[in-house]
Amino acid sequence: MPDFAVPDALFDPLPDVARNDRPLRHTPLAWVGMEGIAVPVRLDDPAFPAALIGHADAAVDLPDPGVKGIHMSRLHRLVTTACQAGPLTPAALHALLADMVASHHDCGSTAARVIVRTRLLRARPALVTPGLSGWQDYPLTLIAERRDGVTTLSLRTEVVYSSTCPCSAALVRQVVREAFVQHFDGAPLTLAAAADWLSAHATLATPHSQRSVADVTVTLRGDGTRTAPLAIGHWLDRMESALGTPVQTAVKRADEQAFARLNGSHLMYVEDAARAVEAACRADPDVISAQVSVRHLESLHPHDAVATADYRAAA
Repeated sequence: MPDFAVPDALFDPLPDVARNDRPLRHTPLAWVGMEGIAVPVRLDDPAFPAALIGHADAAVDLPDPGVKGIHMSRLHRLVTTACQAGPLTPAALHALLADMVASHHDCGSTAARVIVRTRLLRARPALVTPGLSGWQDYPLTLIAERRDGVTTLSLRTEVVYSSTCPCSAALVRQVVREAFVQHFDGAPLTLAAAADWLSAHATLATPHSQRSVADVTVTLRGDGTRTAPLAIGHWLDRMESALGTPVQTAVKRADEQAFARLNGSHLMYVEDAARAVEAACRADPDVISAQVSVRHLESLHPHDAVATADYRAAA
């Protein structure tokens, strides 16, 4: 067979539709990017020294209506490289967002956003029993956004707790009181007799309580110049302390009794819970805004009770 030369035209560069084609409709877009990129997550918090499994969303704006599409591969590479390089400190996130904007200068992009989701695992000791503990997990979302050259950083997490209804507790006390009075009406009352009656009848009625969830997002003061750690473990402790009744992991009877005592001393409506968490956010000078949402998964009703609160520090 005769030799023949392959035309150079067959080796033209691969087509770049995003760069060379024009959009069918000329509309600016608020965000364009990817969701659910698998990444390792390292936090600048000594409470969580190990790498975690996470997923990242990455996007830039597309304000130029004449640009057909962004460079997805550039965002993917920047995000995965940043997550592999070290802890996601405020400075690291600030630099990542700046690189994302710079990588899309040809698209006219001026804003970037990264959202990283993971789950934290913490050992929680039993309330009373020495040496007894279990693991509790908490969802965590880091939200970093750059707009007009300014970076904002927010944390979102959830705390699960128990809530006992104050109204239900008051109604129960009335039932027990009436039964106590009826039993001892005209009968001799001694301390021992009263104690025996309470041991047998103090639970003639019980107040309703339920598993509840506080969902909190806080925006932190400072941008890429922030040097303080994110202190996520501190935030979990602060919210659980504000609520007073975080759910327990491993328990024995003494721990269960201690938890019942906590519930009895922290009676709360959903409004009380929302206000308690909002106050904890307000008390932290590092927080410039907070969005609090609490949900009581009612044991009395087939529906939930909910409340929200927003806080923004004075400028």
